[in-house]
Amino acid sequence: MTVSHRISAALAVLLTVSSGAFASAVAQEKLIAPETNPPGDIPDNQVFVTYNSPGGFDLKVPEGWSRTVIDRGVRFFDKYDEIDATVADASAIPTASSAKVHEIPDLKTAGHNVKVTAVKDVKLAAGPAVRISYLSNSAPNSVTSKQIRLEHERFILFKDGRTVTLDLAAPAGADNVDQWQLISNSLQWR
Repeated sequence: MTVSHRISAALAVLLTVSSGAFASAVAQEKLIAPETNPPGDIPDNQVFVTYNSPGGFDLKVPEGWSRTVIDRGVRFFDKYDEIDATVADASAIPTASSAKVHEIPDLKTAGHNVKVTAVKDVKLAAGPAVRISYLSNSAPNSVTSKQIRLEHERFILFKDGRTVTLDLAAPAGADNVDQWQLISNSLQWR
């Protein structure tokens, strides 16, 4: 055997041994399952951008979500998640009591199988608000007719004869507490 053949054979043995040692080290490392977020969870690392409404308010919304104009406002959405912000004229500051008389009957009429779970007066960064927590069925999917159960947090804020109604929706069971708090407290009047 020539010197070059001996070197080639030694390299082949070394590569085989090294490859086996590497494969053995890799085989000992445990597989890590990919992170899974239930449908509707806004990721903790979601980037937010400020939306400047022609209705006179600013609001942080998740970057990359679709946006569409709706009656008296705007809707942001991504899969089953939705943020609606609408402006209306109002003659009085809304309260939990007035919401039970006016807002909740309208919700039940306009929504799909609405079940209100809580109504209370709260304080947001932009000022006092009414918070209505409720469940509803989604609108039927236009292709499959499938519906899912949604949970909502609706906030109604008042300033100078106007209200902003902010409705946050996601599939029931999604964990969006921190993100919804960020969004609702980001609302500022201009």
